[in-house]
Amino acid sequence: MGSGGLELPPGDDRHEGNTADVQPGTVSLARPMGTGSIGSELDWGAEAWLEVRTRAQRAGRAYIWLNLVEQRLRAVVSALIRPIYEPVHGDDWVVAAAGPVGQEWVQRAVAVREVSRRKGYLLDPDDDNVLSFLTLPQLRELMVQHWPCFEPYLDDRRDVELALDELEVTRNVVSRNRALSQAVLNQAERASARLLEMLGAGGDVPSARRLPTDAVEDLVGDRYADVVAVHSDRVRLLRRFPAEDIFGGARRLDALGIGLNLLVQNFSGRRLVRLAEAGCRARLLFLNPASSAVKRRERELGLKRGELSRAVEMNILHMRRVRARLRDPGAFEIQVYDETPRFTAYLVDGDGSDGIAVVQSYLRATRGMEAPVLVLRNSGRVLKPDEPGDADDGGLFPTYREEFELAWADSRPVS
Repeated sequence: MGSGGLELPPGDDRHEGNTADVQPGTVSLARPMGTGSIGSELDWGAEAWLEVRTRAQRAGRAYIWLNLVEQRLRAVVSALIRPIYEPVHGDDWVVAAAGPVGQEWVQRAVAVREVSRRKGYLLDPDDDNVLSFLTLPQLRELMVQHWPCFEPYLDDRRDVELALDELEVTRNVVSRNRALSQAVLNQAERASARLLEMLGAGGDVPSARRLPTDAVEDLVGDRYADVVAVHSDRVRLLRRFPAEDIFGGARRLDALGIGLNLLVQNFSGRRLVRLAEAGCRARLLFLNPASSAVKRRERELGLKRGELSRAVEMNILHMRRVRARLRDPGAFEIQVYDETPRFTAYLVDGDGSDGIAVVQSYLRATRGMEAPVLVLRNSGRVLKPDEPGDADDGGLFPTYREEFELAWADSRPVS
């Protein structure tokens, strides 16, 4: 007998697919054709798997941001409201703070807490409180109701509420496991970063303006050393990380490569002059256009004889003209090397803990524009040891910085 009061037919062969033998009041259960597990007609194809993984990746990123915001807001609410109500109401201080306006949702949180207690869902004793069971909108209500407590610490209530409003769509989508578009995810990440900064939990990396620390990077950075981004080619790099963001405002710039096109072709001479006049010191290391290494590279790329050497020479001449316009030419050094080029690297503020680097390896038959790109951050903050007593392994940034210094020492200046 089924749960709906209907009798299920027996599962023997006499009744399989034979509706004539089914008695009135019974429900026929169709059996799948063939043997094995789920049939091929229910399999996910490549496109379906790609869609599912994309959804999961976006939802995961959004969840991390929402989790960080909720934890931070919970801590701030506790720090500012708890001292007012707890001395009088004890453990029921959240109920008292919610007041008649929030009686319905706070009682619901109390009920969920009791159920979690009985079923053993409270794995951490620190979570055994009503505050831990409030959702982001409910924490917001507490903050709004007690805004005078928050006003000395937050500049503008409207800014906080607008950022929380922007997160509400994402919160609903993630909690119900629905599709999250890239545009909404980007909006949620910006709103979360803004909220964390307003709530006093912003990033502490000095280079945050140039390359903000990503929430996912901050949590799983130990998996990738100091690699914070990988792009399949330079076009995609510049789409996500424009040259102005890479080089603008730099106080030190060290570049090593063949023709340094990323800098020369994407950052104007006028901007380089202003950068140098603002105090930036640059060291540019080109491959000698007259060296045999250039000729070998031309053959690898299938270029006409002299094509690459002329391009490199033109870039060097352009940088010499920039240097000639400076009041302090010593701040803009240009040198050439004759060794086989192995990679191109742009190290921005590489002498400090807030430096970044853009690195590409030279592939045999692939132009630099088409080669994969690594973006590195010279910050030990995202390098976490596996165990508390372990030492950090370090990242790739120091390796490329050391390689640059060795190549610079073996090179010769361009007059």
